[in-house]
Amino acid sequence: MTAVDILSWPFFNQAFIVSFIASILMLLGVVWYGKRRPVGKPVTWGEAMLGATYIFGMLFLTYGILPHQFIDHADKDLGWSRDKLIYGPFDILKPESAGGWNPITLQYEAVRDTIVVLLHALFFGLNIWLAVWWQKRGESTGAKELPTSTYGRPLVKKA
Repeated sequence: MTAVDILSWPFFNQAFIVSFIASILMLLGVVWYGKRRPVGKPVTWGEAMLGATYIFGMLFLTYGILPHQFIDHADKDLGWSRDKLIYGPFDILKPESAGGWNPITLQYEAVRDTIVVLLHALFFGLNIWLAVWWQKRGESTGAKELPTSTYGRPLVKKA
């Protein structure tokens, strides 16, 4: 019986996975706190400093550490450098310079950079959603109340 060490698999990078999960958990932590905090309650100086530090840490982790860990993983573990060309399955993307038909030379470095851009776009969208959610968390989504008469009954216009 052979032992399988999942930590040595080529796609597994602990630093990237931990920073990705930590980024998601920090985003969910804001939602959790936003549901508990009463809307309109004044913010103290200490709460504002703690919140600003938390958000700075979340942004630093999301836009600084997470992309760096993926770039580091792609360069060192996967070997996605400018030298490594993409041939595709059955060499369908093989460039003309290497004897193929494709006039464009595709490199794994471009794939790495595209994934990093997609990570930035994902978390940028999540941060925008989170800011909008935070601002709208006290608004009611129910239907508008109908005007009432002096007796307290709703006024309904006859069709």
